[in-house]
Formats: sequence, structure tokens, C-alpha cells
Amino acid sequence: MTIPLLTLSHQQPFWKFRTHRVIANTTESTRNLCKSTLYLFLALATPFIAYRCFNSFTMFWSSSSSSSQPATKIDAESLRRQRINSSKLYQPDASSKVPVIYSSYYDISFLGIEKLHPFDSSKWGRICRFLMSEGYLEKKSIVDPLEASRDDLLVVPPVAMLPNWLVQMKVLYPFRRQVGGTVLAAKLAMDRGWAINVGGGFHHCSGGRGGGFCAYADISLCIHFAFVRLNISRVMIIDLDAHQGNGHEMDFGNDERVYILDMYNPGIYPFDMTARNYINQKVEVVTGTATVDYLDQLDKALAVAGSNFAPELIVYNAGTDILDGDPLGGLKVSPEGVIKRDEKVFRFARDRKIPIVMVTSGGYMKTSARVIADSIINLSNEGLIETNVHSGRKIMI
Repeated sequence: MTIPLLTLSHQQPFWKFRTHRVIANTTESTRNLCKSTLYLFLALATPFIAYRCFNSFTMFWSSSSSSSQPATKIDAESLRRQRINSSKLYQPDASSKVPVIYSSYYDISFLGIEKLHPFDSSKWGRICRFLMSEGYLEKKSIVDPLEASRDDLLVVPPVAMLPNWLVQMKVLYPFRRQVGGTVLAAKLAMDRGWAINVGGGFHHCSGGRGGGFCAYADISLCIHFAFVRLNISRVMIIDLDAHQGNGHEMDFGNDERVYILDMYNPGIYPFDMTARNYINQKVEVVTGTATVDYLDQLDKALAVAGSNFAPELIVYNAGTDILDGDPLGGLKVSPEGVIKRDEKVFRFARDRKIPIVMVTSGGYMKTSARVIADSIINLSNEGLIETNVHSGRKIMI
């Protein structure tokens, strides 16, 4: 998923905007004020723009060695395993709950400024409210994840390590909670056959950099945890967000344990040509691609993926920015097409008896929450998941 990278002008702070000069046209003045306020939010909400991960890497590498010399690859891997094994992210007891993961802390509220941002920062809560209002989910049956701690995040060094308490509390804390949900989802999927994290899918962030609206590499963390704690060695990433998943591609580009199917619009952000070299199966759907063509290409792609790789776990990045009208995706897939897309991926997993994790990733229209909820309802109606409170049995037997 992605957000345009915009920064606040140092010469024209937004709080001085009104006093800059007397503007006869009040409509233009109001428009500029809103635009300047939006730029401020983007500068705060995408912290990797101004803050790189140099300090994070310094702490990571220095702490992984007992001497003043740089840590070796073996030392770094040993430290990674140690952090994973000591993590508490797998602790929440979900034995009597549905493997749908959500916390009220997912939703972002930033002094009202978030309403000017193109990303729907409350879509995660609205998805669950739709599901509950229609009887497909009970509040008590939802799995509440833990926040990813600093040590958890250092398994894949995080981009965002900021001192600003407001940014930490209002923006990065919700993201860390969603990271915890994605990591936990792999364990629940292995136990129950499937799991849906109503948040997550920060696929532009890798261990080396952030991008878009992504400050933590939750997909990479989920997979590293699964390798160590779940004793698996083959994972397939199916990334169907409209944007290229360059973050996880950089993290696993030379790792034969991970197979990446990425179906994306090549004419939009992030234009990461280096990461594209690491995609095992690249499906480029050009701007304007509509539902029938999109689903036809997906059918062919899944058939190829199924013949090329036999995973023990699928991580499905299910962005809804492919929807017709999405301001950042450029594609023209209908809501019914998104619902059918998700059904195809879950059926692909079930037919092969492969546990699947779904994360919701990008989607920049208010209608995205309704479409995601309708898709989950369809998965339940099709018997691909069970969302009632008694869904303890494993679906993919």
C-alpha cells in the first residue's frame, strides 16, 4: 500500500499560513490551509521520510556482538532466533475464539487531522462493526493481539524509532499493534487452517527502508517468526495489492524458502526495479485493467504458482486499492471482483490444504471497509472459513 510522499515546507509553516498575507479569495485561502495541514500530517504519519533507520541499525548490530567489532552473519542470525524465541506475540489464547484478529487500537486518530488524509484510518474498526452487525462475528470472539515490542521489531530492524511521543502514541503504536496481529496470524493459521488480521500488510517496508505508509515490515516479521517458532521452511506470499510489494521482496529476494507472486500495476508507486528482480512470479496489470481481465490473469497466475512451489503457509496481502475509483491504484476492479478475488485465493489454499494468513493492506476509499467485510462474509458463506463463535475446528483438513 502507498501514500504520496509529501513534506512540509520549512519556509512556510502551516501555523503561520493565515498570517502570511491577506488573501481576498477566502476559498483559496481555506484550500491552502487544508493542504498545508495535510502536508503536516503526512510529514508526521510517514516518519521514515525525515527519519531513517540509521540509529535502529546501529543499536541492532552493536547489540548483536559482545565486542566492538561488527557482528558476523552467524551472530546476527543467532540473535534473531533468540529474539523470536523470547517473544510474547504468540501468547494470546485464541482456542475459544475465531481466528479474526483486531484491536480497537488499530484505528488511528490524530487530532482530527487524519480526516484530511487519503488513507481511511478507521477502516479496520468499521470492518469488524459490519461483521458484528450482520451476525458473522461477536466482539468476544475476536482475537486481540499484543503490541510488537522493540525486541520483536528488531527481528527485522524497524524504520521508525522516533522520540516524539505524540507520533509514537497516535500513529506508530497502532501500527505496532497491527504488526503483532500479523505475526500472531501465522500461528493461528497453522492451528486452524486460516487467520485474518483485519489490519497489517505494510508491504513497502523492509529491513533496510520504509516507504508509502509503511514503517514496520510486518509480513517479513510474520515469516521469520513462522520459520523459527512454527518449524516450517516454505512460505508463499501472494501479494494482490495494486502496488508492488517491494519491502518483502527486498527481504526475501535471495531466500529460496519464500516464493513471491506479486500482481501489481507497474505504472504507479513504488517503481522499485531492483525489488522487481526478486519476484518469483511477476504479473503486471496495467492502469485501467477491469474485473474480467484481472480475474482471468489471477486464475492463470495461481495455476502457475501451484505448479512451481509447494508452501506450508500462504501469506495473502489483500489490498483493496484495486477497486475502481481508488485514487492511488489505477485499476478498475468492481467490489464483486474483489470478493471473487479473495474467494479464489482462499480456495487455492484450501484445495491444497495450505494454511493461509490474510492481511488487508491498502485501500483508499471509504467503501473499502464494506467491501472487505462483504468478502469475509462471502468466504464464510462459501465454507472457506467459519466466523461463528463455535469455529474451533480446523477448516482445511
